[in-house]
Amino acid sequence: MAGVREGERISRRDPPPYEEIEEGGLRAALSKHGLIGTALRDRNQYGPQAMILLLVITATVTGTFLGLAMILF
Repeated sequence: MAGVREGERISRRDPPPYEEIEEGGLRAALSKHGLIGTALRDRNQYGPQAMILLLVITATVTGTFLGLAMILF
């Protein structure tokens, strides 16, 4: 799959190693590959759900920091 196809200028990279998680859902995927491995490195099929979880964590931390900054300063 990697390489340059007809009509393309930029070569494609090889797909990352992928492992199908059969049972346990997102919780099993996170325990096996971690949040970063699941969300950013596409190690299994739960990448989109892990990205949403990462977004919620980032937004919560940012909101807490900004809220505390408004109160203190």
